[in-house]
Amino acid sequence: MEIKIDDINSKGFDVIKKWFHDKEIQPFDFQTKTWQQIQRNQSGLVNAPTGCGKTFAVFLGAIIQFIDAHPTNYTSKKNNGLQLLWVTPLRALATDIEKAMNAVVNELQIPWQIAVRNGDTTTSERAKQKKSLPEVLIITPESLHLFLAQKNTSSIFEHLKIIAVDEWHELLGSKRGILVELAVAHIIHLQRNNNITVWGISATIGNLEEAKQVLLQPTQQEGCIIKANIRKQFDIVSIIPDEIEKYPWAGHLGIKLADKILPVLNEHLTTLLFINTRGMSEMWYQTLLNIAPELAGIIALHHGSIEKELRNWVEDALHKGILKAVVSTSSLDLGVDFRPVEAVVQVGSPKGVARFLQRAGRSGHQPNATSIIYFLPTHSLELVEAAALKEAIDDNIIESKLPLTLCFDVLIQFLCTIAIGDGFDAEKMYEIVKSTFCYHELSVEEWQQILQFITVGGIALQQYDDFKKVNIIDGKYVITSRKIAMRHRMHIGTIVSDAMLKVKLLHGGYLGVIEEYFISKLQPGDVFTLAGSNLELVMIKDMTVQVRRSNAKKSIVPSWNGGRLPLSSSLGFMLRKKLDDATAQNAKAQQSIELTALKPLFDLQQQLSAIPHQNQLLIEHIETKDGFHLFVYPFEGRLVHEAMAALLAYRLSKITPITFSFAMNDYGFELLSDQPIPIDDSNVYELFSDVNLYADIQKSVNASEMARRKFRDIAVIGGLIFQGMPGEFVKQKHLQSSASLIFNVLSEYEPNSLLLRQAYNEVMSQQMDEPRLRNMLQRIQQGDIVITYPTALTPFCFPLKVDSIRETMTSEKLEDRVKRMQAQLNKL
Repeated sequence: MEIKIDDINSKGFDVIKKWFHDKEIQPFDFQTKTWQQIQRNQSGLVNAPTGCGKTFAVFLGAIIQFIDAHPTNYTSKKNNGLQLLWVTPLRALATDIEKAMNAVVNELQIPWQIAVRNGDTTTSERAKQKKSLPEVLIITPESLHLFLAQKNTSSIFEHLKIIAVDEWHELLGSKRGILVELAVAHIIHLQRNNNITVWGISATIGNLEEAKQVLLQPTQQEGCIIKANIRKQFDIVSIIPDEIEKYPWAGHLGIKLADKILPVLNEHLTTLLFINTRGMSEMWYQTLLNIAPELAGIIALHHGSIEKELRNWVEDALHKGILKAVVSTSSLDLGVDFRPVEAVVQVGSPKGVARFLQRAGRSGHQPNATSIIYFLPTHSLELVEAAALKEAIDDNIIESKLPLTLCFDVLIQFLCTIAIGDGFDAEKMYEIVKSTFCYHELSVEEWQQILQFITVGGIALQQYDDFKKVNIIDGKYVITSRKIAMRHRMHIGTIVSDAMLKVKLLHGGYLGVIEEYFISKLQPGDVFTLAGSNLELVMIKDMTVQVRRSNAKKSIVPSWNGGRLPLSSSLGFMLRKKLDDATAQNAKAQQSIELTALKPLFDLQQQLSAIPHQNQLLIEHIETKDGFHLFVYPFEGRLVHEAMAALLAYRLSKITPITFSFAMNDYGFELLSDQPIPIDDSNVYELFSDVNLYADIQKSVNASEMARRKFRDIAVIGGLIFQGMPGEFVKQKHLQSSASLIFNVLSEYEPNSLLLRQAYNEVMSQQMDEPRLRNMLQRIQQGDIVITYPTALTPFCFPLKVDSIRETMTSEKLEDRVKRMQAQLNKL
């Protein structure tokens, strides 16, 4: 039933109704429903497309609530304490939200203070906030936990009415999301008589009900989902290469199509170009400047390793419409409202439907506006993904985010955070922790083991004083050591990255940060790219990379870790579906410009091998001078293929002694051997079975070594490894060796350690993606397996072959070698 703002009686609603009337606009039905639920002290989750006013749904609800509580003096009542805590995952998002909220309270003449607190907030601003709390505090999960580490925490939240978690779909399924769960549960416990409500704000997510349950579990309310009945319009335009390569290979095509971006830039006021990695964003920025020098001064670069002042300038220039184009990574793909942006270009696969929608939504970021997004492939086969994305959006198929459970490293960090502040009672804290979704299955035995770990270091580490952090004083768990407290505050958070060094001009300001492992490979005089500039390395001094600008034509593009995301299950499903269309040559295939453009490639693939139907798995046996190749195409993403390649190699080795080398991409994987690979119709279904899957995976990979590497992140989050004070420099290899040493000690003396268990679980569930691998194997068992024996490399296997020769490159340039291979194959 539609709710009209005129149907609701309260002073707050009257004020907001007049505000909307003066602007000559009507609120959306989902907004009025949210205000009504907030007025009833209900919690919930707001779901609406990007640019349709989700922020106002919750923020104006808080305003209405305040006006109703103070109907006669709401325009003069100051220093009201913290009323609304707004948790946001991105710093860029916080600045944008602050501006929007300030505009509202200024127009309504409500003397609320809106403040931002994150890693960029100055010390003086933090002190000001501590002295006088604003009515609205926009904060990141990490800064919120720093808040919880203060003394007398309950006074901070004594007036709090609403906790809003923005972009909840981005936090759910991550350890940052668990930080939010724990903080929400703790604050609710501190102010249990306050009737604090919790509101999640989400755009694109497939499992809304579960997302709501995870966030609201500490409230003990069922809560509501308020879903906007608004169909966002998207105009998705694929950029088709002039010539489709029948033998494509990953990564090279994008830059070659850069000239096709120029008409897009000319046609629109401002365009955002989204690149998947920071290194490639630097390359794209330089390429566009080289082919269109007239863009100098009106094109900018934005990613997380660029200095804050430069990022702020770019964001401000976007708001003002000064820039014609911005090349960006995911640093700008959430929630930020840049009205001048009329179009978005996605370079390469977004790897998921939700991410593509988020980025598309940066254009036309307002109600009823069409979001325009161009898809530029980095190799020909990515055009199938463009077709898959279009259909997924039409059919409203969006990825789910699965919540994490029993992450003991985050719990250890949280308990130490509270122990620095007011301390905690073990029995009461157990109930708080158990009230969250993540830890609702935490047993008493596991809880006792956690307490033993933070107080004495557990069984294995009790001989070492560094692990005795928390003391028990009068029944309260507290940290009394200033040194331990200071160290802990410096490392609150769950994002574990490699050591970063600041980059500074010799006679100028800071430009950004670079990873230690990359810069350590360079010599003075080497030229690299950062923040869109070519920089010559002068020296590394006092934890700072000192550089000077260079006019060199060639430079090294930095690589940052963590840039390669796997294909999502939803996009993989739609990809297989589109291949089915291409095979059937049905109406959908004929209507798709992408599939039509790829017809020569598909014809060749069909001629040499086969194109798998949606319910089929294609396997290709090919013999070349390099050996015997087995190419398999599940279309399930890089992580699943890596695990499946290892699993298949192990199972084949039980048939006959044989060794393999691996290669994989998001579409399939390759096994290469110097002898024929014994897989055929007689054993293929058995080899692709999920029977004994867990045990076979453990045997097929060095699970212990993978867990050892995973343990490093767990050890950092759980505070077992100290990463150094400001100005100190702890090399990554030292951190890894410290983690490895602790891993060995626990393995020998405390094999039942919760942190060890977590390391092995994370390897299976995240690195090997065992649940998705099992689903894939079950799907294969229910379908058909097609085995072919091509006499030459096929269009589908060629990208895998190129990826495998990347690892064994001679001094010959990769591109030259690939061109020779393509030329030889085209003669066949």
